[in-house]
Amino acid sequence: MNCRVDKFAWSVRLAKTRSQSAEAVTKGKIRLNGVHVKPSRVVKVGDTVHVIRHTSTFSYKVIQLLQKRVGAKLVADYVIDITPDEEREKLKLYSSAQSVYREHGTGKPTKKDRRDLDTFMDDWLEEEIDPT
Repeated sequence: MNCRVDKFAWSVRLAKTRSQSAEAVTKGKIRLNGVHVKPSRVVKVGDTVHVIRHTSTFSYKVIQLLQKRVGAKLVADYVIDITPDEEREKLKLYSSAQSVYREHGTGKPTKKDRRDLDTFMDDWLEEEIDPT
């Protein structure tokens, strides 16, 4: 039995859809044995699948091949997670940096703020042009 790398990644729930899996392989976000491959490359038992998410690279060892998507509880029968702890920490650090809270009024203006600013500028320009 053989299985394509995009189908395998989708089957063991490394991607939500098959098309997203194929796109990730094409873009190099999912690699086979550390090498950028095409979605049609055949996965073999013992291969390592690397999934790049943000700044971290997750690694999975292929134990068994499959043809259909399996439930989340059965994924452990097909792959072993061999990701180092440093990679998990990098993802936690990235996600904590992304969730920085901003006070209201700082950063990009809201639609209402933008409308108010446009109204103010239009009124101000009319007074400047027409002094009456």
